[in-house]
Amino acid sequence: MFKGQPKGLFALALANTGERFGYYTMLAILALLMQARFGWSEAAAGQVYAIFLAGVYFMPLLGGIIADKIGYGKCVVLGIAVMFLGYLSLSIPAGNGMWAKVIMCSGLALVAIGTGLFKGNLQVLVGNLYDDPKYSAKRDSAFSLFYMAINIGAMFAPAMARKITEVMLASKGYVYDAACQDPAYLDALSGAYGLCFAVACVSLVLSVAIYFACRNWFKHADVTAKQSKSSDSAAVVELTPKQTKDRLVALFLVFAVVIFFWMAFHQNGSALTFFAKNYTNLTVTGPMRLGFNIWILALIAASVYTCFGMFQSDTRKGKTGCAVATLALWGAAAAIFYFVTPNPVNAQPSDFQQFNPFFVVALTPISMAIFGALAKKGKEPSAPKKIALGMLVAALGFVIITISSIGLKSPMDLAPGETQSILSPGWLISTYLTLTFAELLLSPMGISFVSKVAPPKYKGMMMGCWFAATAIGNYLSSIPSMLWSKIPLMYNWGILIALCLIAAVIMFALMKKIEAATE
Repeated sequence: MFKGQPKGLFALALANTGERFGYYTMLAILALLMQARFGWSEAAAGQVYAIFLAGVYFMPLLGGIIADKIGYGKCVVLGIAVMFLGYLSLSIPAGNGMWAKVIMCSGLALVAIGTGLFKGNLQVLVGNLYDDPKYSAKRDSAFSLFYMAINIGAMFAPAMARKITEVMLASKGYVYDAACQDPAYLDALSGAYGLCFAVACVSLVLSVAIYFACRNWFKHADVTAKQSKSSDSAAVVELTPKQTKDRLVALFLVFAVVIFFWMAFHQNGSALTFFAKNYTNLTVTGPMRLGFNIWILALIAASVYTCFGMFQSDTRKGKTGCAVATLALWGAAAAIFYFVTPNPVNAQPSDFQQFNPFFVVALTPISMAIFGALAKKGKEPSAPKKIALGMLVAALGFVIITISSIGLKSPMDLAPGETQSILSPGWLISTYLTLTFAELLLSPMGISFVSKVAPPKYKGMMMGCWFAATAIGNYLSSIPSMLWSKIPLMYNWGILIALCLIAAVIMFALMKKIEAATE
C-alpha cells in the first residue's frame, strides 16, 4: 500500500493533515456557532455556511492561476499565513452585535482566500511527483493515500470541538442542551465555539513546520510548466492544440457533473447537522457508544492497516508483528469502551461529522485493495466511470436518511426550540457510511484525473476549476437549508436523490467522449 511511493507524498499529506484539522474543526461548529451567537434560523445559518463553502472552493481557481505564474510552493506558504489570520479573527470573543458579524465574515473571507492559495496548489505538487515515469502507475493509489491522510485531521476535529465545548460549558455550570434558548447559556456556548478556532491556528503552525522541515523531499516537484521548459533537468509533454482542447473539454464535462455530487454531499455541516440536532437521540447507549469515542475510532482505523499488513508483509516477522499490533489495538479499544467510555454517552450534533473522515481513513485500504485486484485483471474502472458510480452510491445514502424520516414531524411544524429526538444515531451513521463510499469513488479519483489530464501549462488553473465546480455545488448545498422549514423532510432528501441520479445518468452518457479525449 505504502511501498514504492515517493517520500514527498507523505510530507505533503502530513502538511495538509494539520490544515484539514483546523478546517474541519470550524466546519463542525460553524452553523451551530451562528445559531448560538446570533440566533439565526437554519435557513440563514445554512445560507452563510454555503456562501463560505463556495468561497473556499472557488478561490483555488484564482490561487491556481496565480501559482501557474509565480510557483506552487510560494502560494502554499502564503495561503497558510492568510488562513492563520482568518482563524485568529474567528476566535475573537466579539459578542453578538454588528461588529461581531463583520469580524466573523472577515475571518471567513480570509480562511477562504488562504485555502484557495493553499489547497489546490498543494495537490498540484502531489500530482507533479507522479509525472516521473518511475511513479506514474501509482498516481491513483497515491491520491487515495493522500486523501486518507488528510482525513485523519478531519476525523479528530469534531471530537476536539466537542471536548472544548464540554469543558467551557462546565466552567459556566452548563451541559450541552440542543433545545436550550437561555441567553446566558447561548453566550457560553458561542464562547466555547470561538475558542475552537484558536486551536485551528495551532494546527496551521504544525502544518507549515512539516512543510518546511520536509521540503527537500518534494522540492523538485515545485516547478511550473514555464520553469520546466527552461530547465535541463525536467521535460514537459508537448500537446497539440487539438489534444489540449480535447483534454480541456473532457475536464469541464467532469467539472459540470460533480457539481451535483458536492451539492448533495456537503449537507454534513447544515441539513444533516440540523437533522442530528432536532431528530436524533443524542443519549447514546449500548454498543453504539463505540462510535462516539474518537480514540476507539482511531484504534479501529489503525487496526485496518495492521490487518492489511499481515497479508502484504514480505516477511514472517512482519506478518507476526502486524498480527500482534492488531490484537493490541483491538484490546486497547475494548478497554476504553468498557472502562472509560461513559454509559450513556451524551453526544452533540457536531459529533456525527467525525464519522465521514473515520470511514475515509478506515475504508481507503479496502478501496485500494479492490481496485488493485481489478487492475491486475485489467478490469479497473476508469476515473470517469468511478465518478458516475459514486453518484449512484450517493443517491443510496440519501435513500437511507429518507427512510428514517418516514413519520417524523416536519421541521415547519416544530415549535421554536422543539426537538423530536427519537431516532437511533445508527440512521445518520449509516448515511455517512454510504456517502463515504461515494466520496472515495469520486473525490480522490477526480483529483487524480485532473492532475493526469490537465495540460501542463494549465495545471494550477485546472485544479482550481475542479474546486470551482465544488464551490458551485457547495453554494447550491444551501437549498435544503433554505427549504428546511418550508417542506417535509422526505421532499428535501428526495431532491438530493434526484440530483445524484440525474448526474450519474449524464456521466454515463458522456463516458465514451471523456475517455476518448484523455487517451
